Amino acid sequence: MSAPESIEKTDAARLADLRQNIDRIDAEMHGLLIERSEIVNALIAVKGTRSSGQAFRPGREADMMRRLAARHRGILPLDTAENIWRIIISTFTYVQAPFSVHADISAGDGPMRDSARFHFGFTVPYVPHAGAAAVIDAVARSQGDLGIFRPDQKTAVNPWWEALRNPDAPKIIARLPFIERPDHPAGTPLYVVSKPLEDAAVRETVLVAARVERWREDTQQALASAGAEITGSAGVEGGLSLLVAIDGATGSEAVREALEHARVGRVEVAEIGSHANRFQLS
Repeated sequence: MSAPESIEKTDAARLADLRQNIDRIDAEMHGLLIERSEIVNALIAVKGTRSSGQAFRPGREADMMRRLAARHRGILPLDTAENIWRIIISTFTYVQAPFSVHADISAGDGPMRDSARFHFGFTVPYVPHAGAAAVIDAVARSQGDLGIFRPDQKTAVNPWWEALRNPDAPKIIARLPFIERPDHPAGTPLYVVSKPLEDAAVRETVLVAARVERWREDTQQALASAGAEITGSAGVEGGLSLLVAIDGATGSEAVREALEHARVGRVEVAEIGSHANRFQLS
């Protein structure tokens, strides 16, 4: 047997071994998913979450995504790994407590649908709406659905965040995408809202709806001095409504104090949700 024939047979044998290893890994991954489903089934029996609509754990999900990004290596794109884990998490959440995702498509259906499918998969039903207010209303009337809409909607009156002020109203529980990078395939910035969770959502960033009687030039500076940022504003009856983001360790009272210091008249503040800080790749 000549040397080229020997090398050819050796390469063929190695290819066969590599493909056999891939088949083994595929079978093991499938087996692990089945094992995970059995554990989730046991959780359903213990916690009774199938009918409660309270299977969301934003803090746990954020920790999982941070660990995923930190340990990722090799030729597999991080986008693919993130998408796989997102689908696993969302699908098993859906198995525990079926829910739909209500999406505001007023700025276009394509980006919203892409984001919904990337983060929640195809098993979870996708329901389009015209405007953030309609999304919030649908979530409020549901048993345990989620809503998604862009945080940068421009509004002169009736701002969407005012609909979240009531303690029993839906609240923001996440901001997507969590792993932040310029080339993210589902990079449309989104807020996620749900009914108030039984377990407190992660509070790295707290969002506050603040009503004031008037605007003063030093209002923004006063909030910045407290570590807060105005991310939206709109007119309401009797004054102005501000959407303010602040570090969760500081909280809404710091927003109130900063606004009172700015002499903007009567101040009313209400926390309307919170979310994990986005993970930025180095």
